[in-house]
Amino acid sequence: MSHAPQLGNAHRLGIGIGWRPEIADAVEALPGIDWVEAVAENVCPDHLPDSLVRLRARGVTVVPHGVSLGLGGAGRPDTKRLTDLAERAEALGSPLVTEHIAFVRAGGPLTASPALEAGHLLPVPRTKDALRVLCENVRIAQDSLPVPLAVENIAALINWPDEEMTEGQFLAELVERTGVRLLIDVANLHTNHVNRGEDPATALDQLPVEAIAYVHVAGGIERDGVWHDTHAHPVSEPVLAVLAELRSRVSPPGVLLERDDNFPPPAELSAELTTIRETLREPGPRPVRGKATAPGSGPSRQDGPATPAATTDPARQRLALAQASLLSALVAGTPAPEGFDSRRLGVQSRALGAKRAEVVAKVAPELPRILGDGYRAAFLAYAKSRPMRGGYRRDALDFTEHLLIGDLPEDPAARRELTQWWRDRSGARPPSRAVRIARVARAVLVGR
Repeated sequence: MSHAPQLGNAHRLGIGIGWRPEIADAVEALPGIDWVEAVAENVCPDHLPDSLVRLRARGVTVVPHGVSLGLGGAGRPDTKRLTDLAERAEALGSPLVTEHIAFVRAGGPLTASPALEAGHLLPVPRTKDALRVLCENVRIAQDSLPVPLAVENIAALINWPDEEMTEGQFLAELVERTGVRLLIDVANLHTNHVNRGEDPATALDQLPVEAIAYVHVAGGIERDGVWHDTHAHPVSEPVLAVLAELRSRVSPPGVLLERDDNFPPPAELSAELTTIRETLREPGPRPVRGKATAPGSGPSRQDGPATPAATTDPARQRLALAQASLLSALVAGTPAPEGFDSRRLGVQSRALGAKRAEVVAKVAPELPRILGDGYRAAFLAYAKSRPMRGGYRRDALDFTEHLLIGDLPEDPAARRELTQWWRDRSGARPPSRAVRIARVARAVLVGR
């Protein structure tokens, strides 16, 4: 099956904003909104949020944006996740769907090790192995979806050792081999400039800008020389400068403002959208330059496109082992893999723990209420060596059971309330003291 037709005329989206339940009313009231993007996993096809229904009735395009497919992972895309994404695209009448060039889980059958969940988007190595696997996974997704797919470049805190391509070269090869469209996040290009020393202009020169489906713009913050792509702060001038760089090369079909937390008043969102519009009104695009691939760098065309292979595909196995080793260091406290900056891995690990704590507090708000000021410290201590097993709700139950096994909290009233919360949601009796002791001993042995 050829995927080249996806590179035809892109659907003109215009100016949009990320739809979130917390700002649904504000989004509906904002002037000049042409389209919105909704996190796919947070939308139920059989019961669409009333706000999205009203927006669609007004002619506002809705694009589902997936965060859990893990197209950059060593395994093939999960069939159910693909089916779910397809159902959301059809329910919303979307012209395309989007996902990320990232891995979100590792381990399992390809490595004969426990499956690990990151709860976050992690970068893939820019190597021939990773590109081959990614291309095959993208093709599988394209064949399973009713509308075109666009994939997004992600922000990263860490560098993989021994990479063979730049970001621009990697994206250009991905497009050439699969015909997939690109979702370019200019905030992520800025993040990688600060954290990885990568020049956004060089990346833009090397990638095929004619393949861009739309663009993300988002805010972040710099702490101790590291840029955190928070989606919870105003869009900064350097990010707008990258948007201007992109606009000088091509007029993007759509541009979207992302905000996921710490939502400002509607007037501030409107002002940010106005700034984005003004940035896009710069002089027209100059001729697109060719891909600046240095001699001897980038993948050889002799590699050819990835072809279906058995689960023993050596490229998948090598990638699986590398990703499992990295993720285990980040979420299970194992030693840093060779070639990685241990300090940066520590920053990423703490960021993953903090994100888990924040999301668990949202899906289970009773826990920070019961535990009070001690919630965050207790969760971060738990998360240091205990990876996620199955999503954030499962994480909340596992965290609570961990506390109960350790006879915490010490306050009897809080402990009773926590026990009742756990019992109501787990459908089980709290573990007996003998079971607690056995589990603690097992945890100590595993930790060794």
